[in-house]
Amino acid sequence: MRLPGPSGRLAPTVPTACLGPASARCAAGIRGGEPLSFLEFAFWNIWSKKARSLGLVLAIAFAVMTVVTLAVTSSGLEQSAAAIISVGKADFTVAQKGASDLLASTIDQGELTRLRQVHGVGSTVGVLVETEHLSASTPVFIEIGIAPTDLAPFGVTIVAGHPYGATTANQVMVGWRAASTFNLHVGSRFHANGTWNTVTGIFSTGNSFGDSAAMFPLPAVQGYNRVPGLVTMVFVKDAKGVTAATVAHRIDTDLPELTTIRTASQFGRADRDLVYLKAAVTGSTFLAVLIGAVIVGNTMLLSVFERTRELGLLRAIGWTRRRMVGLLLGENMALALLGAIIGVALAFAVTSILEQLPALKGVLHANYTSGAFWRALYTALGMSLIGGLYPATRAALLSPLKALSYE
Repeated sequence: MRLPGPSGRLAPTVPTACLGPASARCAAGIRGGEPLSFLEFAFWNIWSKKARSLGLVLAIAFAVMTVVTLAVTSSGLEQSAAAIISVGKADFTVAQKGASDLLASTIDQGELTRLRQVHGVGSTVGVLVETEHLSASTPVFIEIGIAPTDLAPFGVTIVAGHPYGATTANQVMVGWRAASTFNLHVGSRFHANGTWNTVTGIFSTGNSFGDSAAMFPLPAVQGYNRVPGLVTMVFVKDAKGVTAATVAHRIDTDLPELTTIRTASQFGRADRDLVYLKAAVTGSTFLAVLIGAVIVGNTMLLSVFERTRELGLLRAIGWTRRRMVGLLLGENMALALLGAIIGVALAFAVTSILEQLPALKGVLHANYTSGAFWRALYTALGMSLIGGLYPATRAALLSPLKALSYE
């Protein structure tokens, strides 16, 4: 029998009988006595212990799947929320600070009046945004209450028909995507906002969320939802000669109960749920690494005990401690990479299922960012490195004489 020597090729022949049956399975000679390189020897060790390797890969894959699914879900929900606030053609959006979610935000007429008086505010458009379950295929339908005089400043283009009246009941405008989905045209009857409405026009906003929604006179949506005088958010354009950042800072200072949102990263100011979800993503990553490291460490430590004589033989024929650590950690890293790949594939499947759940359909659109894949990689590698460091060091410190006499 011939094992890899310190150079990476085979050492002189060693009788199989001196190694015992467990080490014989790890020996070279599996290719008819042909030399094995360092990498070949490492991969052969992995392959020779299929059950243990598979268990380790699945543990890593499950941890990676959990972390990636949460990251993709969080990013998708943030993207959907950002799309909602970008419907209006404004410099920034104002909402209630610390609301449980954006649609729970409320701004009354007094706050709206004070907002308009802030120096640098050019124009404001207050809208009330609600959602309604229309059918199993459309569990979340966006309904926007907005005054007809604010349609143009809001960025709405009428592509067919005309706007509804300011206080006219039972009239609606639908986005062109919604019109296509529900087969609507000017004059059609459409049941939404709790009643039947006549479609007076079809509009376009240049935003997929806006074009899939419906717009009603503001008093109609306020009345149906029993929130008279309230709006969900206000879209603000700054006056000429003043920057959006300056105006936003003044609003944040003068109206501390409100908050300004200019970028998707600031969305958490008005949505606590999204903040909690992001914190869960970070926490789950650390937890996955910690728990995974324990699993990897226990599995690898058991493997070291089983391979004591084999490892002692490697030390006896000249392997350095560094090379021993490299062998064991290399085996772990290879399994980690395979687990990361499987975990990402499982995350794709789980996220696809989540997108079809009634509570999330139409709201969650998976956003597979590069950050999610990097998170998968460093989660898997972190588990393997942290979990494998102690067993690998223990193996490297084995006394060759004691290891070879180990029963």
